[in-house]
Amino acid sequence: MSTSQELIAALNAQLSAEYQAVVQYTHYSAVVSGPYRLELVRFFQTEIPDEQGHAQYLANAVAIRGGTPTTSVLPVPPAEDPKQMLQNVLEAETQAVEAYKKLVQMAEEQGETGLKLQLETFIQDETTHRDETRRLLQGTW
Repeated sequence: MSTSQELIAALNAQLSAEYQAVVQYTHYSAVVSGPYRLELVRFFQTEIPDEQGHAQYLANAVAIRGGTPTTSVLPVPPAEDPKQMLQNVLEAETQAVEAYKKLVQMAEEQGETGLKLQLETFIQDETTHRDETRRLLQGTW
């Protein structure tokens, strides 16, 4: 069974990952090139508001529970081409789904029903992001 401090630490860890996602999508949308540039710019940029919303919710969740929201950003993996960008995004989104599943379990253990329900919607968001990225990678390269 997790403690409230472990829940705060896990929320902060995912907050760092959401910050990374915002920076990653912003960076990739600026530097992507090639024949699919316009489509990828739109794809990357449409993901930014979702990730910002997740980050804001997580920061608030940490603060409400007496913690200090982190300002640490996980490093953005470098990418030389659009395929590598999409592979990096796929890996990050897959990790996000798994992290949110663990957070849901922790929230349930703590009796945090509202938090649990919100985190479950984040699983849905991240699953959609992951699946769309997979589809972009299929058959393109």
